[in-house]
Formats: sequence, C-alpha cells, structure tokens
Amino acid sequence: MPESKIRVAEDATGALAYAVPLPPECLPGVRPEALLAAWSAARAGAAAGRWGPHRTLMFRRENAEPTVLAIADPDARCWAEAVDRGADLGTVHGLALCLRLLALVDVMPRCPWLAGMFDVTPEGVELHPALLRAAATMPLDHAARFDAEALRRLLSRGIAARAGA
Repeated sequence: MPESKIRVAEDATGALAYAVPLPPECLPGVRPEALLAAWSAARAGAAAGRWGPHRTLMFRRENAEPTVLAIADPDARCWAEAVDRGADLGTVHGLALCLRLLALVDVMPRCPWLAGMFDVTPEGVELHPALLRAAATMPLDHAARFDAEALRRLLSRGIAARAGA
C-alpha cells in the first residue's frame, strides 16, 4: 500500500484540499459502531449548524489520472465536518469513516429495496445490523459510493445464511 499520510491544505477562502495516497476503493473498512457514532455526530452537527468548509479530495492512482471528488453540498459538508471533529479526515481511518457515512446516506434513498433495513426518525436512525455491517466493511467504488447491486447481493447472502442456520 502506498504511503498512508493524507496531506491537507487550506486556501484563502477556508476550503480544504486533501491529497489521498490511495483510491477510494482501497480505503479500509471501519467498525460498525464507529459508523453509527459518526451518524449521530453528524446529526448533532447539523442541529448545531456546523456546516463545515468545502472539501476537495484528490485520490492518487497508480499509472492513471487521480480521482477528484468534491464535498460541496451543504449537508455533506456538515456530515464531513462532524466526522472530521471526531475522527480526523486527515487520516485514512477518518476519511474512510466519512466516505462510508456519505455513501450510506447516498445509497439509502436510491435503493427502494433497502426500505425495510432502516428507519430515520426525529430521534435518530435505526439501521438493521446487516446493513450497518455491510456499510462498514464493503468496498467503496471508484467514486466513493456503494455499488447498489453488490450491496444487494451481500445483504441477500447474509440474510439467507442466517435463515438457514
């Protein structure tokens, strides 16, 4: 694995740029409990109005152009700020946690078949343990998202395995 230090720079407007030494699909998994705690921290950050700066992530790739992703949406900036405060986006672990949280928030509304695996209420979120484990451990794709079909297969295998036990 390449060097694991993420370089962070701030410009005159307060925007942050991250030079990440590996592509999104090589970021490690995280503990499910850490992902759930990050979700709670993000909700608290939103309630407190901590929107955070614009962030640009540049992921190095061997023998290819880097992948550049922007965290520009106000809600995504808020969630990234909350994770940064608790887990430091300047570390591979912190960045992996943040991107998994954002990928989970992204995949939930675009996959209607996930509807029974979570409940978002004014008090918080309830995530089915299988969904939480999958989001914490399955690889991200080249755009730092979850592949919806791979997620569906992973969850189907896990549910089928438990039903047969």
